[in-house]
Amino acid sequence: MELNVKLFADGADKVGMLEMYANPIISGFTTNPTLMKAAGIKDYKSFALDILSFIKDKSISFEVFSDEFDEMKRQALDIASWSENIYVKIPITNTKAESSVELINSLSEDGVKINVTAMMTVEQVKSVLPGLSKGPGGYVSVFAGRIADAGQDPLSVMTEVVKILRDFPTVELIWASPRELYNVVQANDIGCHIITATNNILKKLPTLGKDLDQFSLETVKMFYDDASEAGYSI
Repeated sequence: MELNVKLFADGADKVGMLEMYANPIISGFTTNPTLMKAAGIKDYKSFALDILSFIKDKSISFEVFSDEFDEMKRQALDIASWSENIYVKIPITNTKAESSVELINSLSEDGVKINVTAMMTVEQVKSVLPGLSKGPGGYVSVFAGRIADAGQDPLSVMTEVVKILRDFPTVELIWASPRELYNVVQANDIGCHIITATNNILKKLPTLGKDLDQFSLETVKMFYDDASEAGYSI
């Protein structure tokens, strides 16, 4: 199956990131503090600089982690200075539900490439586009998986954002927090620019377009082989 959507790897495990970096179909990388914590990262900057010593020619996003806008800006400018291929992730609000739009506008004017993260509504996307469009380019990360977790169909939101971004050629939509490989197909079908996924989803890419009868047979064989190996009897 031919894909037009760009594939990013989402994670903070060094071995896994470098494995995906060696895969030519992977166009970029995203991280966040939660993934870094899960990977056991203790020193944020040391980890980032280490990864950047290997990943120099593909987009990579690192996120600020303060809850105060002045400190967010200081962190963002520092992070952006580490490498030309960095996009700085700015959450759409802080934990007090205060909008980050003013900060996004300021950083864009300073020439920082921004990845606005944790968005789930069309209105949120619209609010950041005037600022992003004045800067060097950016991403809007809409968490389609979390929209689905709320019992809502994310396709309507994602499709609407794709249409809106036709008037903002320097801004790309990232389909974030996918839950399954089929989300890659959905993102591709609606013309989404990018989908970022964890390695366990990306490793399933070879099954795209697989013959379902063959897939069914392989599944039956898996059950049989596992039962035989376990030595089950009744």
